[in-house]
Amino acid sequence: MIPLKDSVKLARFPFVTLALVAANVLAYLLAIRGGGSLIDGPTASTIIRYGSIPYEFSHWGQHCAVGLAGLGQAVLCSGQPHVAGSAGPQPATWETAFTAMFLHANIFHLAGNMLFLAIFGTSVEDRLGRARYLCFYLLAGLAALALQVAVASGSADPTLGASGAIAGVLGAYVVLYPRARVLTIVVLVFFFTLVDLPAWTMLLAWLVFDGVLGALGVSTPFGGGAGVAYYAHIGGFAFGLIVAATFARQHAAADAQKSAGS
Repeated sequence: MIPLKDSVKLARFPFVTLALVAANVLAYLLAIRGGGSLIDGPTASTIIRYGSIPYEFSHWGQHCAVGLAGLGQAVLCSGQPHVAGSAGPQPATWETAFTAMFLHANIFHLAGNMLFLAIFGTSVEDRLGRARYLCFYLLAGLAALALQVAVASGSADPTLGASGAIAGVLGAYVVLYPRARVLTIVVLVFFFTLVDLPAWTMLLAWLVFDGVLGALGVSTPFGGGAGVAYYAHIGGFAFGLIVAATFARQHAAADAQKSAGS
């Protein structure tokens, strides 16, 4: 299923969402400038350097790098058993919490995330307002990473991509637009058709899409399915639900007060 547009009529132009999409695309192009390719994405060393690694957050001051383990590449971190030496100079660990949100493993990872951000982010931005939406987006990404680190603190698999922040956007969308519908391309083997579906089905489609990418090793070059940041998705989605529910409740109370005072 490929979403095309939702049924929500916007009251304002979605500058912030379009800026976020542009920032992700620009970050991708910058990431592959020194190596990698447009299709296959940045090199493993770039992903390790700018991605968020739970081990680095739970072992503050220790860093990871690409090394050889067995017959292939692996992420090796200083302080791990049987790992000698230390990684070279890298960005501060806290910086990677932000750089990882804009770093994608390849063009498919980027395109899928940006498609969902462009469709659902515009409506959430319209309801929250531009400044509040930008803060919400970044905090959703941080909340997603926080849960991933809390649950998998010893993992050396890099967490990267806008998935956590987008999970927050989707969580907020479900609360703010429970009756919205999405015009969707449904592909059936060699045929396709346009279907108007409830918005919540797109949430499921995105989760399946992101999960398949991870299971195939598309959204991370290390660990195959082990690289899927499932808990980051849960953290981002839960954050979006809570913030949107609080926002809706506050506005409902404010509207009730206005009605009572009129």
